[in-house]
Amino acid sequence: METALDQRKSSRTHLTWPVSVWMPQANRFVNGTSENISKSGALLRLPLTTPVRFGQIVELNFPRTSKLAEEKGQFARIKTGKVVRIERQGILTDAKIGVAIQFE
Repeated sequence: METALDQRKSSRTHLTWPVSVWMPQANRFVNGTSENISKSGALLRLPLTTPVRFGQIVELNFPRTSKLAEEKGQFARIKTGKVVRIERQGILTDAKIGVAIQFE
């Protein structure tokens, strides 16, 4: 039996929040939700048809509420990251895949 090592550098917080992912190689946005997030990365749930590859650089757009946008001066928090894991098994019942992003 194999044991997976937890390589996280920061603790994760469960957070279901809308996210729009810019896929530069496909030249399009894909909409999904966050599953959890930390200072160093996020696990996203994206449509099964998302054209994602391991090692791909993507841009994440987390929309803000009107109140938070007013405080921060922007309507979205934009982060760039690299795809470090793709989970295609175990969550296919709702036609979603898990995509782990390490922030740059």
